[in-house]
Amino acid sequence: MTSDTGIFRISAWLNLTRRRQKLGKGAKGINLTFIFILVLVLVLIWASTNSGGSGSYTMAQFVAEMEEGLVVDVEIHPNVQVPTGMLRITLKDNQQRNLYVSDVIEAQEIIKSYNIEPIVRDVPQENWFITELLPLLMLLVVVVFMFSMMNAQNAGNSGGKMMNFGKSRARLMTGGEVTLKDVAGLKEEKEDLEEIVDFLKDPGKYTKVGARIPKGVLLEGAPGTGKTLLAKAIAGEANVPFFSISGSDFVEMFVGVGASRVRDLFAEAKKNAPCIVFIDEIDAVARRRGTGMGGGHDEREQTLNQMLVEMDGFGTNEGIIVMAATNRVDILDPAILRPGRFDRKITVSPPDVGGREEILNVHAKNKPLAEDVDLKQVAQTTAGFTGADLENLLNESAIQAAKENRSFIKQDDIKRSFIKVGIGAEKKSRIISEKEKKITAYHEAGHAILFHVLPDVGPVYTVSIIPTGLGAAGYTMPLPERDEMFNTKGRMLQDIMVSLGGRIAEEIIFDDVTTGASSDIKKATKVARAMVTKYGFSDNIGVINYDEDDNEVFIGRDLAHTRSHSEAVASEIDVEVRAIVDDCYKKAKDIIMKYETVLHACAELLLEKEKIGRDEFEALFA
Repeated sequence: MTSDTGIFRISAWLNLTRRRQKLGKGAKGINLTFIFILVLVLVLIWASTNSGGSGSYTMAQFVAEMEEGLVVDVEIHPNVQVPTGMLRITLKDNQQRNLYVSDVIEAQEIIKSYNIEPIVRDVPQENWFITELLPLLMLLVVVVFMFSMMNAQNAGNSGGKMMNFGKSRARLMTGGEVTLKDVAGLKEEKEDLEEIVDFLKDPGKYTKVGARIPKGVLLEGAPGTGKTLLAKAIAGEANVPFFSISGSDFVEMFVGVGASRVRDLFAEAKKNAPCIVFIDEIDAVARRRGTGMGGGHDEREQTLNQMLVEMDGFGTNEGIIVMAATNRVDILDPAILRPGRFDRKITVSPPDVGGREEILNVHAKNKPLAEDVDLKQVAQTTAGFTGADLENLLNESAIQAAKENRSFIKQDDIKRSFIKVGIGAEKKSRIISEKEKKITAYHEAGHAILFHVLPDVGPVYTVSIIPTGLGAAGYTMPLPERDEMFNTKGRMLQDIMVSLGGRIAEEIIFDDVTTGASSDIKKATKVARAMVTKYGFSDNIGVINYDEDDNEVFIGRDLAHTRSHSEAVASEIDVEVRAIVDDCYKKAKDIIMKYETVLHACAELLLEKEKIGRDEFEALFA
């Protein structure tokens, strides 16, 4: 057993050595060259600064040898720093001594007193090698060494060529573990992309009816909806080369590098046609031109111009399909969005309840679930969650189960993770005074009553007075029972009333208000202003859009931003927003006053348990 292990270790070491030799041959040569040059420079410095004999020779020894008649010859070498210098002394036995003196004139007089005529040399000039050439040589060596090391580190990707900045950084994939079967909740989106795969596999079926292959497919949607996952699935489905690159990989500090990388990417794609080129986060390089501070000569704009030419210019890119993903389609340049470049635009929306259940089933495949776990119920309670949110929810549930040393996930783990993901981690260790607890209890009870009473915003899922990581003293979490495609005026008014419920409860019970309702007031004001300026829900303002937030994307627009309406209209908008908020405040206060007994009961229950669920809360209305 021991010998086998030893053989295995030797074999592994030999393989590792071969790999290092293969990948690091150039780096070794560079290192040896650098060491040689460094040693050579150090030797030259030493030779230039250390010529002569020992430095232990003294003036007293010199005088004694002159008295004994042992001194044959003396050379005086003055320094640049007058009157210091060096005496080079030759003895009868041809030995030489170097004596450094502080005053060469005084030393000359002493030598002459012993009837020896010294030879006085000229003051030496500065060593141009040390003062001028050597620093330049050292700088050159350092620069060459740095570039060489950078080139050696990137040898695996770039072939070890110096100054390889303009080469594409796209990764070539010939297949993958992810296929369209692994993508859940995106039925229509998958159907659109399956057509692309089918076209690549059997182009004759489409060309015989005069159809051409789409040149580009743009995947747009909110973050986490599965755009990049769809691209990975296409790479796994299609038996063609798949080039993957991020939009930020084109942008560099050097002028022209981005455009060069675009050219190189499409040149490589042409060699491997038919193929797919996927650009993730394309908004990093394809932003609208002429809106920034750099003008038309901006490096990013040059890169975009080259991409426009490559996708649909005078050249032909037959067999190359460009796929791109972005969550900011509103800031993309119109030139890249036109047919001929991106012929097909696929919107990847957040999944509905059926899609969420499919996604949960996919992510739960490798996770052991307890019998009480109901993924259908989890899908119903996670309205608005994206695929990434659902994956994170189950992952947090698995972490929670592991923390408790369990090998399976319970429904309670999912509930706690739901609160953690939606609200934030609870800070149970935080010390809070009884007064603040009481204020928080009535504040959250005010929110909860309105959630329960108003028909379009509830029901209540959890009410808690435990502080969270978001800085909130407590929270009230509703439970949307259905997905809503659009909002209504009545529901938006109810949202405002719910937001104001906490402040109203504080005012009723304590005859005072706190700063805890600041975020609620901000939310209520934002909703009311959107109703007036964006959705046309105000009779006085009319069905006119005065919302200008969508235009303030670029700093260049902000600098020259002008309001599209008059001061009189702005004043009227403020009056209308105030009227909406005040009316909602009055209606919400009337409701809470009507259920004041429930308000007190809910607050007392929260002070006792700190957190209550839906059943406990709804029992208070019985």
